[in-house]
Amino acid sequence: MTHTLKRTFAMLLLAVFGSAILYNCEPDPDSLGQQLFDKDAATGAEKPYDIIAYNINNNDSIKSDWAQLVSTSGTRVAVLGAFKEGQFGMQKASYITQLRLPDGYQIGEKPVVDSVVLVIRTPANTADDTYYMADKVVAPAAYEKNDFPVGDEKVTVSIEKKTYPTRKYGNAETIKSMKINVHRVNEFLDSGKPEFTYSNKNVTVGDLLGSATFDGNVSTVTATRKSDNTVVFDGKLGFRMNLDKDYFQQNILNRRGDDVLKDAANFTRYFNGIRLSVQDNDGYLFQFSPDDMELRLYYKADKTENGTVTRPQQVLAFDLGNRNTRLGRYEYDRSDSEFAKATKYNETTGDGVLFPQGMGGPYVGLKIPESTIVELKKKFNTDKAGIVGAKIRVFIDKDKTFANAQSVAADRKFILLPNEISKLDEKLKPIFTKDMLKGFPMYYYGKTTIKGEEAKGEYEYYDLVVTQTLKDIVEDSSVVAADKVLYLYLGAFMKGQNDNIVGANYTTRATDMNRVVLIGSDKTEKRVQLKVTYSTANNK
Repeated sequence: MTHTLKRTFAMLLLAVFGSAILYNCEPDPDSLGQQLFDKDAATGAEKPYDIIAYNINNNDSIKSDWAQLVSTSGTRVAVLGAFKEGQFGMQKASYITQLRLPDGYQIGEKPVVDSVVLVIRTPANTADDTYYMADKVVAPAAYEKNDFPVGDEKVTVSIEKKTYPTRKYGNAETIKSMKINVHRVNEFLDSGKPEFTYSNKNVTVGDLLGSATFDGNVSTVTATRKSDNTVVFDGKLGFRMNLDKDYFQQNILNRRGDDVLKDAANFTRYFNGIRLSVQDNDGYLFQFSPDDMELRLYYKADKTENGTVTRPQQVLAFDLGNRNTRLGRYEYDRSDSEFAKATKYNETTGDGVLFPQGMGGPYVGLKIPESTIVELKKKFNTDKAGIVGAKIRVFIDKDKTFANAQSVAADRKFILLPNEISKLDEKLKPIFTKDMLKGFPMYYYGKTTIKGEEAKGEYEYYDLVVTQTLKDIVEDSSVVAADKVLYLYLGAFMKGQNDNIVGANYTTRATDMNRVVLIGSDKTEKRVQLKVTYSTANNK
């Protein structure tokens, strides 16, 4: 399979930069390439150059607040679960959020909790992201229940349940279930403090509010009244878990009239929030929709009308939406992993093995050495060479890369930027490479055999397009001895309307569950290389 990620930037540049650049898969005939259009121009020849490729330590941290928890389509997503394997070690993802009382709420007299239900939902599937397996639905026969509560009465209903497996990353083939715990947060979630926007913030928690075994599936539940076939309950796709109703009785309903329940500010400092986490240290990761989570408290309370007192069931639906401080919390244990044992962070000669990982793990620096820039400048100035194309080819180490059973090659996405995101101050923003601004595809995916290793089959590789980037470096007379670095991250640029990329600083890096082992600056045929196709009049 050859999979090409092409970005159409005409509309993007109209919106972001106020000007349009026509999409073109070939470089413009600018000053560096103008010799190609002379009558004596010859066909191009490709020459490889070594690249200094090295791991960059992200301290296992990334900005993971509300603004960063996004998918490719711009949908809000968060990650939950745990996964352990030999290359990267253990990774655990939790989710923390404030909760608010609904606007204009009123709790009647003598309230008593019936139940408290938390629902975790997945987003709708899109062309870029799959959250549940719609083609693997399990729908057993409907069954009857003769005491289903509807208002003040109990009726006979037919209940139909459809179950869908969630899309998972990890050891889902061997570990089917994980225990999800919900804890009350013990400290105020202050989004005004920078530490509450990073994934390594250790938010303290207290009381356990509830637990449930997640079997890897989400489901819909529909209850239809038998007497007239009307739908009396329609539970949207999700995973439902019961929380401790006695705890909410004591800490919410029994506080009726207290100042702590008076307004949103008081309540968020009283209850603080909740944390969703898995108890296990191995299993799988999955994505869910924080905007669609529900926390509902069902209760009965006195209601007086026309002198008559009734006790109808009522619902207190807590607000878990974007008015709340929300945070993805990621923990890592690298001990005994190959990443911990590897020699890394060598910016001088490069690392032999590269370990890019989403959700705040390491990323990769790709440095074009000074000697290469000097040689290419000589070809341009002395030999009148024109660069037809340039790419950085990087191979997957298939023996070390985790093969996720529910993934395809297109799930693995990269971000290539000319600046290091984590080193930018608040006034600076990431920018696209010159190639992306020209309308080039960011990279191509391919497979090939290696001479002498044909028996091992094909190796996956990515060709990162750097034609215009390299042309600008070679053309610029001020670039004499500086090494030039590109930064490779796991993740994707977020898309907006008309499938256009929103901007270089809007990415899925904080929610990308993937990891991959790449072959770096070693001595094999599969080492990272810059491949330049150029031409001169005599093609030398």
